[in-house]
Amino acid sequence: MASKRAPVLLRDAFSYEKTINWFPGHMAKGVKQMRDQMRTVDLVVETRDARIPLSSINPQFEQLMGGKNRLVVYNKADLAPVGIQERVRQELSKYGHLRERILFTDTSINKSVRQVLSAAVDMAKSDPVKYPQFSIMVVGMPNVGKSSLINALRRTGVNRGKAASTGAKPGVTRAVSSRVKVLESPQVYLVDTPGVMMPHIPDPITAIKVALTGGIKDNIADESVLADYLLFRLNRIDNVDYCSVLGINQPTDDINELVNSLATKIGALRHGGQVDVDKTLQFFLRTYRQGQFGRLCLDDLDETSVEKFWKTAMEQAPLSRNQGKKAKRAAQRMRALEKARAKNLVRS
Repeated sequence: MASKRAPVLLRDAFSYEKTINWFPGHMAKGVKQMRDQMRTVDLVVETRDARIPLSSINPQFEQLMGGKNRLVVYNKADLAPVGIQERVRQELSKYGHLRERILFTDTSINKSVRQVLSAAVDMAKSDPVKYPQFSIMVVGMPNVGKSSLINALRRTGVNRGKAASTGAKPGVTRAVSSRVKVLESPQVYLVDTPGVMMPHIPDPITAIKVALTGGIKDNIADESVLADYLLFRLNRIDNVDYCSVLGINQPTDDINELVNSLATKIGALRHGGQVDVDKTLQFFLRTYRQGQFGRLCLDDLDETSVEKFWKTAMEQAPLSRNQGKKAKRAAQRMRALEKARAKNLVRS
């Protein structure tokens, strides 16, 4: 008689306190270029990642766009559960997002991409005098698929080839591009922009999610931490399909145990049978990013989680570390000045 498998003890929470920051110079330059060109733009298409519908929101864009018309496009919808779409619309509508202005796209499907063109066409046709040429700026965090969306829009709208470089790694687009025509009538043009990260992500778990989906370079994030969080998340949502996908016998909540089992399966062994940890971790992460574990959402979308995210990430948009230091010094100078005035040592 076969023995029963021992139940897997799962963690209740994932603990990690180290922040992961990545804000190279081309991003700061890109923000300035976006701000300079914003006055010539009729519509901003803010591209986000459907796998992380909250974590792929950059508070900087709220400040950058001001009162511009905006269309939120959740790209890579083919890698996220279909069931989250209405939930996302419902929750974000509580925080100033128009439900009809939130789209989910898969850039490999023309019908999906045409949603974006249709929204632009409707707006352009609403006032032909105001919009003789309709201009769209595409913004978003790194690796959410902005350039892929632009190429898909160009393919669908004017049947042309690539207009923007794409890649699986973040940071492919490094400057604001020139205008690219994506529709003849009415004339619609697009401008691609570099992916812009938050200068400082205060929540380490949010940073892990962004890195897991390819928004932060792997050599900056700790691959062992990313893999450990991915394992935690898979177990947490009871997605044990990873066992059959990876060819391992049973679920585990121990990343070291997973690495040892997986390394043997994929032949990631060095001379003497020693496990090649880096190669095994990279295989595990790559398998997830290719969608082989099924459609997954890494963000919690219950009302409490969304409210918490909005208060911490949006209403109190984080400063970069340098900005934080400057603000702290300014506050200290102000307090010193107020004390001096109170003692009549400084004349008002």
